[in-house]
Amino acid sequence: MAQPLTRINRLERELHLRQLQVRRLLQITQAINNNVSAGDLFHMYRSFLSSELGVREMALFVRESERDERWQLATSIGVDNLPTDLDYADELQRLKRPGTINEPDHPLFCHFEHVVPVLHKERPIAFILIGRFTDEEDMFERVQIITTISNVIAVAIENKRLFRRQIEQERLEADLDLGAKVQGMLIPKELPTNDFYELSAIYRPKLGVGGDYFDYREFGDGKLVFCIGDFTGKGVSAALLMANFQANFHTLIRKRANLHDFVTEINESVYRITNGDRFVTFFVAEYDRRAHQLHYVNAGHPPAVLVSEHTFQLLDKGTTVLGSIDELPVLEVGTVDLPPQALIVTYTDGLTDLQSAAGETFEEEILHQFARRQHYRSASLFNENLLAKLEEFRQDNAYPDDLTILTCRIFGE
Repeated sequence: MAQPLTRINRLERELHLRQLQVRRLLQITQAINNNVSAGDLFHMYRSFLSSELGVREMALFVRESERDERWQLATSIGVDNLPTDLDYADELQRLKRPGTINEPDHPLFCHFEHVVPVLHKERPIAFILIGRFTDEEDMFERVQIITTISNVIAVAIENKRLFRRQIEQERLEADLDLGAKVQGMLIPKELPTNDFYELSAIYRPKLGVGGDYFDYREFGDGKLVFCIGDFTGKGVSAALLMANFQANFHTLIRKRANLHDFVTEINESVYRITNGDRFVTFFVAEYDRRAHQLHYVNAGHPPAVLVSEHTFQLLDKGTTVLGSIDELPVLEVGTVDLPPQALIVTYTDGLTDLQSAAGETFEEEILHQFARRQHYRSASLFNENLLAKLEEFRQDNAYPDDLTILTCRIFGE
């Protein structure tokens, strides 16, 4: 009679374990549906393994984030002295399959006897290391139950991470959308064309909203002020800084002070807002058609190109970037007596960052040679031809940054 009783006892124990598994799976599923925190899920997991399955040592490792290979200890039982200076990524990644661990001298694995990798789409998302049990009976069944419960917990945590990432992505997209709307109100929709000058622009923010800016202002005495800038940062923060800068640009330029005082004041306004944490590279020029002169200031921006039939000049006089310090150490206003016909090309560094399929960059010298050959074109036709050259140069390569080109054609009188 002893043998049948032993078999019955074994079946009863197995049935009890399966009932435990079903009950805990139901509880954990309900908790997941109720969107309990990861900490609460880990607490339920640890309590079940310790009090109901008799696990004496356990460590659950999960990824710190989806994008890297770093692992963190999510919860544990009976192992408070795990090494903190160990590269868990290298140690865990070699444990490809469930099985036993027999490394008594290893600083991490010496505490454990079993490993269970949890895979999601064939990629490990968790590792469960299991040591001794208070009761060594039915150990195979217990490990199987731990494997099932661990898979549910690990996948739930991974889904939480993916959900957070989706929320962050949606927030980023909303930020970019708002920034694009703000920026769309700041960039001029139309540029002036008359018998004396013509402005034309290429404007391509990389992410729908970027840090590039251009603007202009015409005055009744025949003067034209135009500018181009590149702000640090992206999204709403760059758009709001740009909005403030635009307001200051139009307010200060209306005072009709000289460019020296204008740049000094606009630097102070940027510094006052950003406290030196953000800055803008900036180029501003004033064309006086009666004197046929160009006054300009280059504030840390790529030098504008002035080209005509017999003239080629880089407009590089000026100062440092705006907004990084409250008082500019030096500020020089450049003055150029213009030839009868002239072309002025300003641009942001998204132009010279462009790369070909062979890895070559669109260097300044390429632009300079192109401008020499195309100096007689109208501003709009020059930009059209330049854009075609850029497209041919980059082929299938994406633009690495925001791209802005503002071209001014001077016809003279």
